[in-house]
Amino acid sequence: MTEFAPRTAVITGGASGIGLGIARRLAGQGVQVMVADLPTPAIERAEAIDGITTFPCDVSELEQVESLADAAFATFETVDLVLNNAGESGPNGKLWEVDPELARAHFDVNYWGVWNGCRAFAPRLIAQESASAIYNTGSENSFFCAVPHSAAYIAAKHAVLGLTESFREDLPAHVHAGLIVPGWVFTPLGPERFMKFGMDVDHYVDIVLPQILARRRFVVSHGYNRVRIAERMDELASSFAEYALPSEEDAQHDVRLVMKQLRQP
Repeated sequence: MTEFAPRTAVITGGASGIGLGIARRLAGQGVQVMVADLPTPAIERAEAIDGITTFPCDVSELEQVESLADAAFATFETVDLVLNNAGESGPNGKLWEVDPELARAHFDVNYWGVWNGCRAFAPRLIAQESASAIYNTGSENSFFCAVPHSAAYIAAKHAVLGLTESFREDLPAHVHAGLIVPGWVFTPLGPERFMKFGMDVDHYVDIVLPQILARRRFVVSHGYNRVRIAERMDELASSFAEYALPSEEDAQHDVRLVMKQLRQP
């Protein structure tokens, strides 16, 4: 991917943590940034930063995200970069001990909030025809279980991975979609006594922003994630090696290959 130079950006969950760190850095580079977040003192503090405008928004509500898109395009005329970054920590506990309504409410933010951002912005980015990018914030928990007793959070982040991979295939070449894969970063997502052991936000932004500007498919940071991912993938590969049909024998059942054949005249 070639590097692109966004002039405008919209960042949900941008009043604190990773979102604010990226917003500050982009604004410092001359990018006009609209930060969307819940109406709290944090968004008021973000409003005071040069180059940042704010818009109160609950991403779990599609109508509010559509209003955010309306405001962004009315303010900037064109939008080059969208970061669907808003998220929250989920209910903790063994799955059967967690209130299902709390888990559903968590999905409304961490999964449907991303869906809403993609739905509201994608048609507009397609129509403007210039190079742009939509990034969804997943997690190391999109690829393995980093935090015990967090089924709702981990399931939502796995779902964001799947959403993003499918979404990118729906888009034309000038609109890029990618997944940001944070590891442990010192943000307000959890208790400070625990989160303080994570990577410093500014250091994190140093690592990830060049990847965003290069429109990478996966934006990564924490190298030890590869060890954890390999634990799962090695086990998966072992099962395939022992039990699955060899790929050359199973080609007739491969969905992509069969669909390609069916489309041929």
